[in-house]
Amino acid sequence: MSMEKPTLDVVLDTVIAADPRYARGAYLFLREGLDFTQQRIAKGERGGALRHISGQELLLGLRDHALDQFGPMALMVLNEWGVRRCEDFGEVVFNMVDHELLAKTETDSREDFKGCYDFDDVFRKPFLPALTKASLPPRPPRADARVRIQMPSKPKSEDKN
Repeated sequence: MSMEKPTLDVVLDTVIAADPRYARGAYLFLREGLDFTQQRIAKGERGGALRHISGQELLLGLRDHALDQFGPMALMVLNEWGVRRCEDFGEVVFNMVDHELLAKTETDSREDFKGCYDFDDVFRKPFLPALTKASLPPRPPRADARVRIQMPSKPKSEDKN
């Protein structure tokens, strides 16, 4: 009798039941983002071999992957999945480690995911329109400015002779 390894969907059901803070999409995105980050790092290194990446490297890769995949909607999508800050990605990673979907080294910890970047700064601010003079509302008149109000002149009545 062979023991079949449970499918990813079955394991994710267990993970989400144990910690419902994060939606399934967060776990699937993290897995994709990990692959994206490992491939990008491997391209830049001699030999091009995949290696273990740090929490900070993963966070930077997840940021870039989210912007590539979702553009200006990245913040909304991540928030919908329950991911609102870098530490949430750390929680997702360690939930996956706890259920043997990812591996960690002795030095990996949740602390590795603290404060790498602010979600508002990287996912919202780059998409805000630049403020220019043309986009600013008109300035109200100064309190000390003299205002001249010109009244329309009365129309001359026509002579009926």
